[in-house]
Amino acid sequence: MSGKCPVMHGGNTSSGTSNKDWWPESINLDILHQHDRKTNPMDADFDYREEVRKLDFDALKQDVHALMTDSQTWWPADWGHYGGLMIRLAWHAAGTYRLADGRGGGGSGSQRFAPLNSWPDNTSLDKARRLLWPIKKKYGNKLSWADLFILAGTAAYESMGLPAYGFSFGREDIWHPEKDIYWGAEKEWLAPSDERYEDVTKPDTMENPLAAVQMGLIYVNPEGVNGVPDPQMTAEHVRTTFARMAMNDEETAALTAGGHTVGKCHGNGDAAELSAEPEASAVENQGFGWGNPHMDGKASNAVTSGIEGAWTTNPTQFDMGYFDLLFGYEWELKKSPAGANQWEPVNIKEEDKPVDATDPSIRHNPIMTDADMAMKIDPIYRDICEKFMADPEYFKHTFAKAWFKLTHRDLGPKTRYIGPDVPADDLIWQDPVPAGSIDYSEEVVKQKIAEAGLSNSDMISTAWDSARTYRGSDMRGGANGARIRLAPQKDWEGNEPDRLAKVLAVYEQISADTGASVADVIVLAGSLGVEKAAKAAGYDVRVPFTKGRGDATAEMTDGDSFEPLEPLADGFRNWQKKDYVVKPEEMLLDRTQLMGLTAPEMTVLLGGMRVLGTNYGGTKHGVFTDREGQLTNDFFVNLTDMNNSWNPVSNSAYEIRDRETGAVKWTATRTDLVFGSNSVLRSYAEVYAQDDNDEKFVKDFVAAWTKVMNADRFDVA
Repeated sequence: MSGKCPVMHGGNTSSGTSNKDWWPESINLDILHQHDRKTNPMDADFDYREEVRKLDFDALKQDVHALMTDSQTWWPADWGHYGGLMIRLAWHAAGTYRLADGRGGGGSGSQRFAPLNSWPDNTSLDKARRLLWPIKKKYGNKLSWADLFILAGTAAYESMGLPAYGFSFGREDIWHPEKDIYWGAEKEWLAPSDERYEDVTKPDTMENPLAAVQMGLIYVNPEGVNGVPDPQMTAEHVRTTFARMAMNDEETAALTAGGHTVGKCHGNGDAAELSAEPEASAVENQGFGWGNPHMDGKASNAVTSGIEGAWTTNPTQFDMGYFDLLFGYEWELKKSPAGANQWEPVNIKEEDKPVDATDPSIRHNPIMTDADMAMKIDPIYRDICEKFMADPEYFKHTFAKAWFKLTHRDLGPKTRYIGPDVPADDLIWQDPVPAGSIDYSEEVVKQKIAEAGLSNSDMISTAWDSARTYRGSDMRGGANGARIRLAPQKDWEGNEPDRLAKVLAVYEQISADTGASVADVIVLAGSLGVEKAAKAAGYDVRVPFTKGRGDATAEMTDGDSFEPLEPLADGFRNWQKKDYVVKPEEMLLDRTQLMGLTAPEMTVLLGGMRVLGTNYGGTKHGVFTDREGQLTNDFFVNLTDMNNSWNPVSNSAYEIRDRETGAVKWTATRTDLVFGSNSVLRSYAEVYAQDDNDEKFVKDFVAAWTKVMNADRFDVA
């Protein structure tokens, strides 16, 4: 017995079989339990955005620049310069961003964790993170990993001769993997692209919200679609992928050319001989993965993508060499030492060849990927590249701005930017909102709203619809800016355009009469509606309100980029645009997570919205009360009342009947009944159904409501 293991295998430290494995149809609430205090090692009062302001920005920048040429024997730099590696680190951190749901991106330092730290496309970026560790160690809590990753790439370009357009600090680290991001349904790395397209020859049929073409890639397959070289087909995939990452054709061409102006690809060996990725690596490797038994201390022996070679003659200088070679030579398909497809020039001059990454006495052919050849073959990209070639300064400026956008897209509005290098320009992709007035009387505005004759339901619904667009994934949307009165939001089906137009006409007049922004009037009216509903239920509450929201203009609004914010379903208002493969309750969870709400906050808000009568179109599904319009806990009381029975009448509609008489008392949807069927959600519902928690319900609803209304108020502590 003395040799018996004291740990019960599969019961404590091992994951064993999860509830989802046993009951695959059960909804998974894990996405609402992300990033709680239990995973965070920092003190409860730690505020990174305050701490980073204490940084010695100049000293940090000097240290990062010095790192670029401080080659280490355990991972030697190509040509003695880590610039290419650090650019790839920043690029692959930021490049996971996708416009559809705002998830991904470099704003959280998530590349430290699985699956990103072990994606095939991130091979050897574990070395880049370790090279940065002395700097992170030195500056400690004043510098997040997320900021350092992006800073390293930006500084690398500066070190290679490209002045930065700008840089902002302020990205706060997370402390465990993001399980809420759907990267695709494939069960193997680099599975054929066909698995995420209806038709792989039609790139726009890629499954939403995905952007990358294969599991484990950041963008497209560098060898061609499914590894088959075809530059024109690759061009179409590049166009779709980058558009889904919020880039237009000019930005895409600039990023491709500027990204490949420096650094190289690595494929000088057999990729099959690399050891396991970091997440599967042996404990003695201390988080290092992809060990190369043939490295021999030489940078030129590295293996990453399998493609081998530099794109330009001078790969540690930011110049026009990419265009000189791509358009100055004809190119033919070849195989790298690792067996990958790559394009190499025909009859290239010796002096145009880049030197070996380790031995400067040796020269090699430059290379191009299929995506590079797409810049030459596709007529749209070719025209853009010719424009760049005719005006090198324009190219450099366009690339610098596109790099800034790539690395800051998910940081949120400019009010969140920190540091001495924040650009003065207001860029449309930052969703600018002018400062709103605070020089008005809140009570006067409330009085005018009260006298306007609007229903509580109209006031609450309009405020909710304005605020619910907020996405914590990339800090876009929300009530600030009142973009609900602008295209495209004013016409979204989920906003009930006809009803909305009537309400907004009233608010715009109140705004003109009082000096309050329409955005403030919308939120204040919703809060007034909640206060009136609470008072009708016997509770005298005041919903917290902070002035200062501004009203955006059409000129400040990129309509195309706002289209993905359109809600296709809103469980809080018991609505969805049409039937989807995804269950309504799962769409509710996704919306809740994007809004930054917890499972208890979701519960109290939904129950309150039901009894307030805010359902889309005035439907009565889930309105489990005889006191509609009053802020009561009746939804939960009646949901959990065993005098009722719950009876399906279709796949998504239900009747709640009196057990004794059989009379129909209410109707419901799946989104309503999940709060009684799911064991976790029921535990919350039971809290609010208790006789002693009716007042707690009102207090918690007001707190959650206020959180939603202020989610995008980054200027408010």
